[in-house]
Formats: sequence, structure tokens, C-alpha cells
Amino acid sequence: MAQKIIVTLQDDLDGSQADETIRFALEDVRYEIDLNSEHAKEMRDSLAPFIEAARKVQAARGPKPGRPAGQRQGPSPSDVREWAKSQGMKVNDYGRVPQALIDSYVAAN
Repeated sequence: MAQKIIVTLQDDLDGSQADETIRFALEDVRYEIDLNSEHAKEMRDSLAPFIEAARKVQAARGPKPGRPAGQRQGPSPSDVREWAKSQGMKVNDYGRVPQALIDSYVAAN
């Protein structure tokens, strides 16, 4: 019996359907948020003056804090995407892989 799992993003502000995941960092803490297009535009517009005045810096290389070098936690996003596509599931080619999809991949493998 085949299964079809559909994963949808939910706007983290109001619970509506989200259109994208936005990643950002502030004071060495990285965040990501799922937003609909209206909220994403609001966020980008509100940050625009700060971004225009800021300097770009290169991301630090090396392991994330608290994680030993070379150790990965959980399956790779590319493995999950490849598996999901082979199962006929809709999955974005980039951005955060939803936890429900990762959980399905782990359960199947």
C-alpha cells in the first residue's frame, strides 16, 4: 500500500499557509521563520534600513557550537529530499526540510 505525505508550511506569526522560510542571524544566534509572502515582505522592509547600513561578514567556518567536528545530527537534507521525491512527495529543492518529513524518512529507514 502506498502512502502520500503532503507537507505544508504554516506561517509562524498567524498560522496561515506560509510561502517561504527565511533564515537570519542576530548576535551570533541563527533563526529561521516560516512566513507568508505578506509577512516576508514586512520583515524585509523593516530590516532594509539596517541591512543597507550594515557590513557583510563571512560566515565562520567549523563546527556549530556544542557539536564536535564531523558529527552530524540526523539525516542530511539532501537524503531526505531524494527519498521524499522517490516516494512521490512534494518537497522544495531548497530551504528547511520540515520536521514531519524528516520523521517520515527516519521511520522508513
